[in-house]
Order: sequence, then structure tokens, then C-alpha cells
Amino acid sequence: MAKKIIKNRQAMIGMTMIMIVVLIGILAPLIAPNDPNEINTVMKFAPSSGKYPLGTDQLGRCLFSRLVYGAKYSLGIAFPTLLILATISMILGTFTAYLGGLSDRIFSAICNIFMAFPPIVVVLSLAGLMGEGIFNIIISVVLSMWVWHVKVIRSYVLMEKAKDYVIAAKIAGCSNLKIIFNHILPNVLPVMIVYFSTSIAALILMVSGYSFLGIGIGSDIPEWGSMLSSAKSFVSKPKLIFYPGFSILFTAAGFNLFGEALRDIVTPEEV
Repeated sequence: MAKKIIKNRQAMIGMTMIMIVVLIGILAPLIAPNDPNEINTVMKFAPSSGKYPLGTDQLGRCLFSRLVYGAKYSLGIAFPTLLILATISMILGTFTAYLGGLSDRIFSAICNIFMAFPPIVVVLSLAGLMGEGIFNIIISVVLSMWVWHVKVIRSYVLMEKAKDYVIAAKIAGCSNLKIIFNHILPNVLPVMIVYFSTSIAALILMVSGYSFLGIGIGSDIPEWGSMLSSAKSFVSKPKLIFYPGFSILFTAAGFNLFGEALRDIVTPEEV
């Protein structure tokens, strides 16, 4: 698969964009010329200069430094959220779909109940109960989105479960765990990797959107959505909106390009 990815131009473009953002986030303390939270009201809305490469915001904070640290916070929220969602959905979706019976019907009913509530309603309620904070927003997003991921994985496992190789494995006397881990998961995993690679872009947009609405993350944290939320009161200063907006667009586009290219590589018959 690695060779196919290297030969795929779209995949390489997406991967390059992703690596740029990831490296910026990792090297943020080395790249940022100033403390992202240092307030200097004397220098508010300052133009670009040697000390402030992109100028300053309404509180005199270095805009470039906040953008650089924004990559760290945005990815630092999206990746753990996706990891938790992937773990929960893979376990619940695989085992309930494979075992079937009454437990699967009860679980499907629970999923349908959760799906009746829009994710933003769940996040608003939980954020109101738990308050602001990165950990709280991660938990809120996980609790609002887990059911959608579980339903997708469950549908793929049900399709694999009905195939001849699974029936043959049952006839051969393989245990349920052996069939799940040796047969079903290896066949479902490539599709799930594609699904989760595109989901990371949706999570980044979702977290940024919630931050823009002032849900869960404080305005003092240099996260791109939070920066947009703070800038909406200063429309006469378009750079405050453009830079974090472009950062969100660039990152989401990178993950989407890579995810779609990966989908074409993994499932070429559907292209």
C-alpha cells in the first residue's frame, strides 16, 4: 500500500499538507517568536513587523505565535478524540454486529435513541454541565459522536459476517474471537482506516466550530476556532479572521485529500 500511496499524487499532496501542520504543532515552542498569551494592549492591532510577523490581535498578542500554537491545540484535541472514538466504535460495533441476537437488537435501539439528538445539542448540554476545558470538550464530542461511528462499523461487520469465508470458518470450528480477530477485523480495518482518516477533518471543523460558538474552550487558549470567535467582533480587521480560517481550511483539506486518495487505493473497484 505504501508504494501505491507514494505513486498517488493526491495522497502525497494531502500527506504533505498534513505533515506541515503536524510539524508546526510539534515544533511550536521553537517556531513561535513570542508567548502566544502575552498581552500588550499598547501594541494591539499592530501591523506586521520583525517582532510580530503577522501583526497582533485586539489584545496585542502575537498573531503568528497564536496560529502556530493553534496547530498544537487543534490537532491535540482532534487526535485524542478520534482515538477514543475509534476504540469505542471498533469494539462495540464489531462485537455487537458479530454476536447478533437480542444484544444486537437492544444495542441498535440504544443507538437509535442517541441518534435522535443532534450532536450539537449533546455538546451544548455536556459543556454546560462540565464547564470549559480541553478535556471536557473531548468527552463531549466523544459522547455526541460515538453512535455514528459505531453504526458505520457495525454495517461493515454485518456485510463481512455474511460472506462465505466466515461461514467456512464457523464450520471449521473456529472460535468467535478467532474469527473476529483473524478474519473479520483484517478485512474491515482498511476501510475503517479510510473512514477515520476523513473523520479527522470533520472533527477539526467540529471542534473549531464549537470553539467559535464559545463552547468548551476558553478564549485564552490559542485554538483556531477560539481565535475566530474572538475575531468576530472585529470585522474591520480581516486578518484576524483570515489567518485562523485559512489554517482550519488548509488542515481539513489535507486530511480530506489524503483520506479520499486512500479510499481510492483501498477500494479501487468503487471508483
